[in-house]
Amino acid sequence: MPRNLKEEVVFTAIMAGLMVFVMTAYNVAMAQGFSNGLILAILSGYPLGLVVAIILDLLVVGPIAKGLAFKYIINDYMRKNTVLIGITISVLMVLGMVTCMSLFGIAVEGKLAGAHVLATYGHTWIFNLIVALPLQLIIVGPIARGVLGKMQQATAKQEESSAVEDED
Repeated sequence: MPRNLKEEVVFTAIMAGLMVFVMTAYNVAMAQGFSNGLILAILSGYPLGLVVAIILDLLVVGPIAKGLAFKYIINDYMRKNTVLIGITISVLMVLGMVTCMSLFGIAVEGKLAGAHVLATYGHTWIFNLIVALPLQLIIVGPIARGVLGKMQQATAKQEESSAVEDED
């Protein structure tokens, strides 16, 4: 878990950056197939999706997911194992982000005005969840946590060496 603002920014940038890129590619490929304009469509949709995802992650979904996890789900047993805390928060984050970003996706595609908007949203939501949850738990989450762990180790070594210098 990030311990300060710098770590939170790096962790969120990696997590959102990778998730939004893969999910954008997936959704564009699902919508238009593997066509000549696929790469351009992915790259054109990525920046706006990334900005929206980061804002939702930091201001809406993240605080709600962490609040729910620590208030209702994480118990004393789970507190002894940080992996369980990470998985719990990751699952809640994916559920929240898929809920919000699926709505964002169909809004950007102009599909909110149709007669079957609930069916479109439900279809989009479930198909995004099917990809996003394993992507988060198996690939993106471990990468982001690995980078965060390296950052925290480097910070700890830096603090340790500065403490030794202060003693001298």
